[in-house]
Amino acid sequence: MKVIVSPAKSLDLESSLPTEQHTKPLFLDTAVQIQRKLARMTKQEIADLMSISDKLADLNYSRFQEFKEEHSTKNARPAIYTFDGDVYDGIDAYTIPTDKIDAVQNKLRILSGLYGVLKPLDLIQAYRLEMGTKLAVEDKNNLYEVWQDKVTRSLNAEMKANELLINLASNEYFKAVNKKELKAKLISPVFKDFKNGKLKIISFYAKKARGSMFRYIIDQNVETLDNLLGFDYDNYRFSEEHTEKQDEPVFIR
Repeated sequence: MKVIVSPAKSLDLESSLPTEQHTKPLFLDTAVQIQRKLARMTKQEIADLMSISDKLADLNYSRFQEFKEEHSTKNARPAIYTFDGDVYDGIDAYTIPTDKIDAVQNKLRILSGLYGVLKPLDLIQAYRLEMGTKLAVEDKNNLYEVWQDKVTRSLNAEMKANELLINLASNEYFKAVNKKELKAKLISPVFKDFKNGKLKIISFYAKKARGSMFRYIIDQNVETLDNLLGFDYDNYRFSEEHTEKQDEPVFIR
């Protein structure tokens, strides 16, 4: 089983790391190529490209200027301990027992606009680059064109035919995977909450639930779909009644 999630805009660059283990991103050469283009941009061009404030443009201009092509523990941190958004609140990586780190490294893949796809212990530097950013790179018109073939091939290379691939990524990031070419059995859980008497996908809660589901997979050593349907963290429960497609199981609370 493999699990894919989105990255986060918020970063934790300060917390003490619970392990010294680290690995190198698979597509670092491509990341460097993208970064070089970003480093040539002005602050205003960055603001316009990413539709962000001047303050955020200043921050990310500085990051692109300071980016080091050679990644080391002196200038980079493992991805799982660096991303710090709602999904990662659900994963709560710092409390994962050290004897589970190998399982985390084996199962989780993080999609990234800059790095393509990351293993949890891959070293990354501070950046902001959403997958949906319309950045042309050489003969590619956008980041989806840059990454889709690479990401899909890398996932297939790691997986057996019909092995479970649990999609806990956002729609924006999952479009970086060519699902028609996947040899895995794709499962895309859906998380819904009651609001004003109606079941709805509420983005904030759904993001955290995606992270919590990965944590459940690690905590419970989940390997099958039946085991996955037992997910009960944060008071969610599988609802057969509300599930219309087998590959899109619905969890409600």
